Amino acid sequence: MATQIFVNLPVKDLNRSVEFFTKIGYHFNQQFTDENATCMIVGENIYVMLLVESFFQTFTKKEIVDATKSTEAIICLSADSREQVDEMVRKAVSAGGTITREPEDHGYMYGHGYQDLDGHLWEIMYMDPTTIMPEQPVAEASAH
Repeated sequence: MATQIFVNLPVKDLNRSVEFFTKIGYHFNQQFTDENATCMIVGENIYVMLLVESFFQTFTKKEIVDATKSTEAIICLSADSREQVDEMVRKAVSAGGTITREPEDHGYMYGHGYQDLDGHLWEIMYMDPTTIMPEQPVAEASAH
């Protein structure tokens, strides 16, 4: 069974957020878009629901954090190359986002990130496929 992921993020101004993410290169599913929310298509089976804060609040009794002051999560997405990592961050900054730290190059893995207009942290990373080891099964714990 294929699993889909829907990350829900509160935003202050939906139109402004849509404009920001459109400039980076994302597209939206209009079937799931209205004045309260939109469905941003990140990849196959990966979606980000941008929800106006008042609508987001209807899904939780907890306080919504101000992502410009507190970290709620870091959304990390993969890229196909180092150049694509840099291009995504460049587009985000050009659209009004901010760089939160310098790029990190570990040889086998390269990453960089940005903060969107509402303060959410986005990391873009590339892993050299020639350095990825095959998955190893987790050893079952032996009964003592």
